[in-house]
Amino acid sequence: MLSTRMSAPNCNETWEETLLRRLPYLGHRNWIVVADAAYPQQTSPGIQTILAEGGVADAVTIVLETVRSSSHVRPIIYLDKELAALPVRHAAGIETVRIRLAAATAGLSVRQLPHDEIIAKLDAAGRNFHVLLIKTRETLPYTSVFIELDCGYWSSEAEQDLRTTMKSPPNL
Repeated sequence: MLSTRMSAPNCNETWEETLLRRLPYLGHRNWIVVADAAYPQQTSPGIQTILAEGGVADAVTIVLETVRSSSHVRPIIYLDKELAALPVRHAAGIETVRIRLAAATAGLSVRQLPHDEIIAKLDAAGRNFHVLLIKTRETLPYTSVFIELDCGYWSSEAEQDLRTTMKSPPNL
């Protein structure tokens, strides 16, 4: 069981309950991060950090199930590029985590970028938009999963079509 009672902001609420409570307020350009234990607590006022027992793969499974069950947002998933190259000799158990993360994200588009590039995207978003950071007990490097939320009922293709139509002269 992943649930844990949190010390803040509400001692009587599990992280899953916080996710369910916060998700209706989140929309495109917001982020949910499921981080390993060494992920630093950030100081941006838009970032709320909560704690989850267990590892990243378990928490990601729950987060993605919750996000996918909503109609207003869809996940854009980022993984650290370093995760795929991380040698087992330096991180015992990493292969199991890779397999479990692949299963949790099956059928979804997953983008792999260097860790620093993902952090830069998150930092930029955190200046103007809320980020829900779920810190786990995972003790393997580069296992954090970064989920940028996008509109669930409006695709990037529809947006591009709209922008193209707006550039065309109006029909009179």
